[in-house]
Amino acid sequence: MFSDELQKYDWQETTDAIMAKTIDDVDRALAKKRLSIDDFMALVSPAASVRLEEMAVLSRHYTQERFGKTISMYIPMYITNSCTNSCVYCGFNRHNLFDRVVLTPGQIEDECKAIRRLAPFENLLLVTGENPKVAGVEYLEKALQTCRPYFSNLTIEVMPLKAEDYERLTHSGLNGVVCFQETYDRANYKKYHPAGMKSNFEWRVNGFDRMGQAGVHKIGMGVLIGLEDWRTDVTMMARHLAYLRKRYWRTRYSVNFPRMRPAAGGFQPNVVMSDRELAQLTFAFRIFDHDVDLSFSTRERPDFRNNMLSLGATSMSAGSKTDPGGYHTYPQSLEQFSVSDERTPAQVASDIRSLGYEAVWKDWDKVFD
Repeated sequence: MFSDELQKYDWQETTDAIMAKTIDDVDRALAKKRLSIDDFMALVSPAASVRLEEMAVLSRHYTQERFGKTISMYIPMYITNSCTNSCVYCGFNRHNLFDRVVLTPGQIEDECKAIRRLAPFENLLLVTGENPKVAGVEYLEKALQTCRPYFSNLTIEVMPLKAEDYERLTHSGLNGVVCFQETYDRANYKKYHPAGMKSNFEWRVNGFDRMGQAGVHKIGMGVLIGLEDWRTDVTMMARHLAYLRKRYWRTRYSVNFPRMRPAAGGFQPNVVMSDRELAQLTFAFRIFDHDVDLSFSTRERPDFRNNMLSLGATSMSAGSKTDPGGYHTYPQSLEQFSVSDERTPAQVASDIRSLGYEAVWKDWDKVFD
């Protein structure tokens, strides 16, 4: 399990190694076709900030070589905001006083129909809070079965499950799982997740192994930018990705870099990442792993997403509602976080085309299941 592997790496030593990188280290990394973790640390280090143009050129080259000039489109559907966790940065924190919503199968189907009227999405991300009593495996199974007739590709972002539960859900149409570790800093993890099932660091970080063991087609990873030093966190995530690729090589992988957004509760980020730094991180990950899907959600501004779609991004959401039932059933319910890109899916697709790229609504078919 990766929790054992992670113990080999000291957080402060990793931070010091990143900060000690020089421009010569950066140039050596850029001259290589395949990068080591040490090379990746050079590309996310402050020393690499003067090589962003060179990194952007390489990132664009590798992205077009692997993915062409395409952007895969997806949309999230939040089906419950009920949660037993006390994550200090999240609007779904169990201590926040608001009405909790758990969509019924009928309401989930209404949301599916509303999304299909919105745009020709085929990639759906189902999102829940973490409450096994009301949104356990049986609930998720029914939700997947309800959504399956409307979408070709179904991904979930839910509480970490047992391997046998992930495998069970694949028989109801599950194609992918997204899970954010939030931070790999084991020492401070509990500070942000003081109670609830999410407070168990090992259970969460080892969830990716269980996904791989269950044969999940695609695994999505991410850290929440704003909790701890982002350079160290993403280096730990790069180590995690390399570990997973060796063990579960049949699985596809995606990476997301969500920057903290306003949410109920008023938590302020400890670290603020600039657009320039997020661009640097994007280029570094693409140069490190040519095949990984790099996803940008509506957390980011339209101008930034437009700039990144030709420089490393391969998938984007559009028209997102981050509240349960937000497309049809409960349009005024509490959002998990505020979005920055409020363009309609048609507007996003139009901007993608104007930049010489193609918005791909369907890249998976039920016949492959």
